[in-house]
Amino acid sequence: MLQVRFRFHPLFTMVMLLSLATGHFLESATLFGIVFLHELGHFGAAAAFGWRVREVRLLPFGGVLVVDELASVPLREEMIVALAGPLQHLWLIALGFLCRFLEAGDPEWWSYFIEINAVIALFNLLPILPLDGGKLLQGLLSMGLPYQRTLVCTVWVSIVLGLMMTVIAIWPGGTGQIHMNVLIVGLFLLYQNWVSRRHLPFYFLRFLMNREANTERLMQKGTQARPIAVARQRKVGEVVKLFMREKYHPVYVMGSRGTIEGILPEQQVVDTYLTHKNRSCTVSELLP
Repeated sequence: MLQVRFRFHPLFTMVMLLSLATGHFLESATLFGIVFLHELGHFGAAAAFGWRVREVRLLPFGGVLVVDELASVPLREEMIVALAGPLQHLWLIALGFLCRFLEAGDPEWWSYFIEINAVIALFNLLPILPLDGGKLLQGLLSMGLPYQRTLVCTVWVSIVLGLMMTVIAIWPGGTGQIHMNVLIVGLFLLYQNWVSRRHLPFYFLRFLMNREANTERLMQKGTQARPIAVARQRKVGEVVKLFMREKYHPVYVMGSRGTIEGILPEQQVVDTYLTHKNRSCTVSELLP
């Protein structure tokens, strides 16, 4: 039986308590319900693909699925799961317009309902990790860039945008007021990605550890090989950083004057990187 734990992130709890303290109970309850439905969209899509979801962390603007799958599932599945949350807001907004049109309840509350759904949906599509837009950006970049470079690019884009959000929140505008909600979220995203930057080697290692299973999946459905040509003195640790998602890479070891000295299956290069303590060995040393 599938058991998933739902947990409130401290940031979500803080926002809820602030709203309650200022007498906005209805707004707080509405925010909770919308965020919960947003995250159920992610969870439903992940469960449909058979992902092992261990925990759902609720944030003020959405949530984060804690899953065992990390770059070990088809990219198409990751993109669909990322979109499943924002898509929930489409039918919620349509419901709000319908109820307001039928005058079912307070029209002012339905206007707030529509507005907060639109804000959460658009905010989640910002290209900042761990927002859905950041995951979509990472997926799109991985189609054309090596995975290691994709990880670096997305985390630095997220850091820069998180910093910009923080600066905008404290920048003196016409009112001279600090946008506290934007400041809290901006600082959270900035901190989250600064910490993630230090974990990039771990994320890349997980990618390589799942490489064999992903290759078997690609071979079963059939895929075009994308050869990588490297000089014979190129180090194994440098070669694995050229590997892309959803691609199979036979490694051509090139000698002088463009001669091919040998071809290495990618898993041999990966195994050497994972099992040998000396990751600085050259690809020519792996040739028979």
